[in-house]
Amino acid sequence: MSDGVMILSEADTVAVALADWPAGETRAGLTATEEVKRGHKIARAAMPAGAPVVKYGQMMGVASEDIAEGAFVHTHNCAMPGDHAEMAAPRGALPEAPARTTFEGYLRPDGRVGTRNYIGIIASVNCSTTVCDAIAAEANRTLLPEFPGVDGFAPIVHAQGCGMAHQGPGYDALIRVLKGYRDHPNFGGVLIVGLGCEVNQITLYQPTDWTRERFHSFNMQDVGGSRSAVKRAMELLRPIATAANEDTRSTQPVSKLILGMQCGGSDGFSGITCNPALGHASDLLVAAGGTSILSETPEIYGAEHLLIARAGEEGGARIRGMIDWWRDYAERNGTTLDNNPSPGNKRGGLTTILEKSLGAVAKGGLSPVSSVHGYGERIDGPGFTYMDSPGYDPVVATGQIASGANALVFTTGRGSCAGYKPTPSLKLASNSQVARSMPEDMDIDCGVILDGGVSIAEMGQTIYDRVLDMASGDKPGSEVMGYGDNEFVPWKIGATL
Repeated sequence: MSDGVMILSEADTVAVALADWPAGETRAGLTATEEVKRGHKIARAAMPAGAPVVKYGQMMGVASEDIAEGAFVHTHNCAMPGDHAEMAAPRGALPEAPARTTFEGYLRPDGRVGTRNYIGIIASVNCSTTVCDAIAAEANRTLLPEFPGVDGFAPIVHAQGCGMAHQGPGYDALIRVLKGYRDHPNFGGVLIVGLGCEVNQITLYQPTDWTRERFHSFNMQDVGGSRSAVKRAMELLRPIATAANEDTRSTQPVSKLILGMQCGGSDGFSGITCNPALGHASDLLVAAGGTSILSETPEIYGAEHLLIARAGEEGGARIRGMIDWWRDYAERNGTTLDNNPSPGNKRGGLTTILEKSLGAVAKGGLSPVSSVHGYGERIDGPGFTYMDSPGYDPVVATGQIASGANALVFTTGRGSCAGYKPTPSLKLASNSQVARSMPEDMDIDCGVILDGGVSIAEMGQTIYDRVLDMASGDKPGSEVMGYGDNEFVPWKIGATL
């Protein structure tokens, strides 16, 4: 960083403006030929049409026309290449194990550890969602005051469960996700409610051994309808809440923590501040014996080689297969993977999916990829793992939680307001402007890195400590605001019939 300019690698052909850069102004020996907005890119040297545009030391696009030194570089003169070059992966030293290696959590009989003690009200089908919402509302109003050891009754409702095939990837994914929530350690008990005639029958969700005394299910068609279902649920929830209320936190090793990592509403600073800082926190967690999850396959496109190089032969092959599936899936549906970034991403300074992906992969730090998983597959750790998913935030979070994530961290440059019960989510702002404009929702301002007073490693340590505090009971902004009742969105794969 120098004079309001950031150069991420000496190989880069573009620099990033840290503040609005008027035409004609010179910074760090580079004169802008046109206005460059904060977070956007300026050409460090002339690039003829077809030349690679390089950021992070990696190819992020090609010049779609001749670009002069000092020119604004964005979608008008930089495009996706027909094929992108895989440049050498950056190297760096992994951090030593941190001094802090425990948190306060709920040890469950199966050995997993919860960071929260919710009771889940799970709908098997969209037909029972209204009743599940009503059950949760009534339980939170009438039962919760009696049970201070319970964090709340969380409705887990969705728009699937019927009008779908009885087999295939979509059916399997829904069952896998719902079973992952049924067994999640952040639930001290679960009630599953169906209508009765749906494809996704409640008989598919028998309790595990340790949850048997804290699990019930019924169909609305068997108990008299909607109001009767709410009444029946209150009768079943009282003994579940009585048992869950006895659960207490105890000191647990970081090896019991599974951290889901996401980014959404990214901007030109996300890959410079919050994402690499989260990557360092992920490396600290892994060094301490914990587990972290990176996902969003359409948003690693163009940077997948950086993960494949760390994944071993089997894991690398599986990641390649996922990229191929997504490329084919996009084409079959009349689009391309460069349909991403979104308009908001582009206003924030991101130009191509390659550039966005290079910044997104930074969340994974430098640790080796220990395992690669399908969407919602259970992850028992340890290590840095990859889970296939779309890039749509609630679908990602739903899959990571189903896989076992008991803590989430979400990075953003444009702002985010979501939460994901039963797992708490810490929000990281890529820049101080969004941290100031949304103080109720942003938990950590990573924009201070741009001022030069805080390093990536120092911010990573702060994030790591805040994750352990959150896992021990501290509430992030989204939890204080009560988010999480509407963000359960299992990946919908296949036809609606």
